[in-house]
Amino acid sequence: MGKVLESSLWRSSDFGTSYTKLTLQPGVTTVIDNFYICPTNKRKVILVSSSLSDRDQSLFLSVDEGATFQKQPIPFFVDTLIFHPKEEDKVLAYTKESKLYVSSDLGKKWTLLQERVTKDHVFWAVSGVDADPDFVHMEAQDLGGGFQYITCPIHNCSEKLLAAPFAGPIDHGSLTVQDDYIFFKVTSANRTKYYVSYRRNEFVLMKLPKYALPKDLQIISTDESQVFVAVQEWYQMDTYNLYQSDPRGVRYALVLQDVRSSRQAEESVLIDILEVRGVKGVFLANQKIDGKVMTLITYNKGRDWDYLRPPSMDMNGKPTNCKPPDCHLHLHLRWADNPYVSGTVHTKDTAPGLIMGAGNLGSQLVEYKEEMYITSDCGHTWRQVFEEEHHILYLDHGGVIVAIKDTSIPLKILKFSVDEGLTWSTHNFTSTSVFVDGLLSEPGDETLVMTVFGHISFRSDWELVKVDFRPSFSRQCGEEDYSSWDLSNLQGDRCIMGQQRSFRKRKSTSWCIKGRSFTSALTSRVCECRDSDFLCDYGFERSPSSESNTNKCSANFWFNPLSPPDDCALGQTYTSSLGYRKVVSNVCEGGVDLQQSSAQLQCPLTPPRGLQVSIQGEAVAVRPGEDVLFVVRQEQGDVLTTKYQVDLGDGFKAMYVNLTLTGEPIRHRYESPGIYRVSVRAENTAGHDEAVLFIQVNSPLQALYLEVVPVIGINQEVNLTAVLLPLNPNLTVFYWWIGHSLQPLLSLDNSVTTRFSDTGDVRVTVQAACGNSVLQDSRVLRVLDQFQVVPLQFSKELDAYNPNTPEWREDVGLVVTRLLSKETSVPQELLVTVLKPGLPTLADLYVLLPPPRPTRKRSLSSDKRLAAIQQVLNAQKISFLLRGGVRVLVALRDTGTGAEQLGGGGGYWAVVVLFVIGLFAAGAFILYKFKRQGPWLPSSAGL
Repeated sequence: MGKVLESSLWRSSDFGTSYTKLTLQPGVTTVIDNFYICPTNKRKVILVSSSLSDRDQSLFLSVDEGATFQKQPIPFFVDTLIFHPKEEDKVLAYTKESKLYVSSDLGKKWTLLQERVTKDHVFWAVSGVDADPDFVHMEAQDLGGGFQYITCPIHNCSEKLLAAPFAGPIDHGSLTVQDDYIFFKVTSANRTKYYVSYRRNEFVLMKLPKYALPKDLQIISTDESQVFVAVQEWYQMDTYNLYQSDPRGVRYALVLQDVRSSRQAEESVLIDILEVRGVKGVFLANQKIDGKVMTLITYNKGRDWDYLRPPSMDMNGKPTNCKPPDCHLHLHLRWADNPYVSGTVHTKDTAPGLIMGAGNLGSQLVEYKEEMYITSDCGHTWRQVFEEEHHILYLDHGGVIVAIKDTSIPLKILKFSVDEGLTWSTHNFTSTSVFVDGLLSEPGDETLVMTVFGHISFRSDWELVKVDFRPSFSRQCGEEDYSSWDLSNLQGDRCIMGQQRSFRKRKSTSWCIKGRSFTSALTSRVCECRDSDFLCDYGFERSPSSESNTNKCSANFWFNPLSPPDDCALGQTYTSSLGYRKVVSNVCEGGVDLQQSSAQLQCPLTPPRGLQVSIQGEAVAVRPGEDVLFVVRQEQGDVLTTKYQVDLGDGFKAMYVNLTLTGEPIRHRYESPGIYRVSVRAENTAGHDEAVLFIQVNSPLQALYLEVVPVIGINQEVNLTAVLLPLNPNLTVFYWWIGHSLQPLLSLDNSVTTRFSDTGDVRVTVQAACGNSVLQDSRVLRVLDQFQVVPLQFSKELDAYNPNTPEWREDVGLVVTRLLSKETSVPQELLVTVLKPGLPTLADLYVLLPPPRPTRKRSLSSDKRLAAIQQVLNAQKISFLLRGGVRVLVALRDTGTGAEQLGGGGGYWAVVVLFVIGLFAAGAFILYKFKRQGPWLPSSAGL
């Protein structure tokens, strides 16, 4: 009937030689739901027991390894018990009603801590990080239905002491507390943000590359003060990209792309990456590219990856004929569903360098091939040991390796090796074949006793068979029984993570027991620093053509395409950064220090750029009389010599210095309802910038993107489009401010058209209001009477990396503008590149007239820029690198009708340009081409 009617409890105190049946309640039928062993004192055991009718539960408590038990009734139904990681009598109980209880006396008395708690998202304090060892972190549902991250001490979890370290709601099931870090995610307006706290400091956004746009993020590792995460980006289906962080877990750099993933039951995700136990910094990963899966190994936490070297001979001594680069060893990196058997790759902290896994030789990993391979030098050399997959168990620190075939048929033999897999012996562990369900060994790595458990038939009881290898060894090992091996990568380099490490191993000729006191580490010597000890810094990437031991870092477009030296905002000199940082936990000393390989240069006085004014909390609507905190930020430019004029729109005006340097907000209150124009003007002797914010005094607000062509002609119709996510038609009211008017235009459509009769810069601001949510964005349009439009196109590779977001199009345009200005010497302020939405990726280059010079007329030499632009585009000199080394070429676009157009009115400049191009090119072909492309010229030109 699918229901357990009775449980029987058996205990062995002689390594499984004999078992005694325990009677928990004489004359009473007992059903044991689960049992828990204290991790810090294995003598203390808790059994969870239910009545046959499931009407009540009880605990059975033992402090003598199960020799005796004390029954303890409880007023709730246990789902999970969580022992304190340090204090053996403290236990948390998560109930089937989502309540959390705590006991400080091993389950005798219980106190309710919190209700509506999320299952599997409850965490004890982390030793050495949390100040109070009795602290509990949990995710719980509030009365409004949302979820929060809350904390409290177990001795008093009242509302007064209940804390919410993060003020806002978090996503359900996203809280993770692990080592030095706390993670969760927050989804709002269809966008997900990931937050991290390092050593219980404030929560900050995790900074992935700008266009990663993650669909999912999985924490892989948090040890050694560094976070490894796997991110499924917007374009990925069955792969993840692997990133590593700075020590605070905030900034992330890409270390490996396209790691294979698979979805399991209950939507859990398995990612093919494995941390090799016993040797820090070593990981295995399966990379999937173009449908092919190949296994890679790194010895320095992801800085360099190599394919696994194949063995030259198979297990029968025959040549494998597998030679790189066409053939390598590949391993399955799957976890076992059964917790009592090993996965497809087995490693252990107490057996460093010993890796045993299932896989195959060839050009890629093959699912149905599961031959067994072993390495005893951490992946440097491999040997084939079996032709089929086996379950593995390491005994005596790897001194004995036990292997049982992974099969659905009953077995009676196992294989074992005492020389790290060089030779194997067989052992009949039972006279009657059994279906093997699992392998067990006594806790502790010094043991040489194991238990095989299984069943003879599906109706039979379990069969438990003790296998004792102790009689095979006559003595304890001495120093003369050991030799050493040196850790090295596949290139033979012994300086890994800044040190040379040697490990102790038992000689293959010595039959002795390593025992409890054995330690594998032998010696460690710090190396001098070299190029290979450094990674490209966050926001930089290594050139794909550079060798594994040579750093060539360049600015990573995916972080910030136009990032000037940050130091120049704070002083007169700056350090010329080459984009390097040492690998986290690398201990090298002296030698080369790429972090210091830099030069002190004089800072140019730069104008403020990227000025932003916002309200703390990201809202732009408040209630009358409510405190408003205005935050002013500046992306670029000198700040020490800059003055900031602030106008809050209600009569308050002030002048500030060091406003963006201190980061102190401006506190203000609006007493009367209305709409106020807040402006901040930053100015120094090199230039100025202005930021504008419209604030509604009535309700909270948020943000928005206004998409508009930045350059238009006089009286030319221009479309202003508000890109809104999500778009709520018929529910959203759009407010349009054009120029300095406080009276907006209102529309129910997300776009309006307008014209401008005067030249100059015009600021357009839009707000979108839907219910109590309001979003805002602003752009500056340049209205001109003369300008040129050159149609551009990109090599097709760019389409695969185009997320079709306005920010991405704007950044690509900035990159192209900068490159054209550099190659043609045309001032950057006279060029504007605008990418069009959608695919294929296309753009228009706006070429502007220089400022008027009243003292003299325009000269022909200043108009050669069009010819120069066309020349560099035709010569294929304009290109840029995407992440992963993909180069994108920018070229002229053939529209079929001559796509070059003149904006605005009048035609004098176009005629002069045509004449100059003819003189400059001095070729009939170019003259013919431009005569054919009539749309270059205005109708008034007469050609």
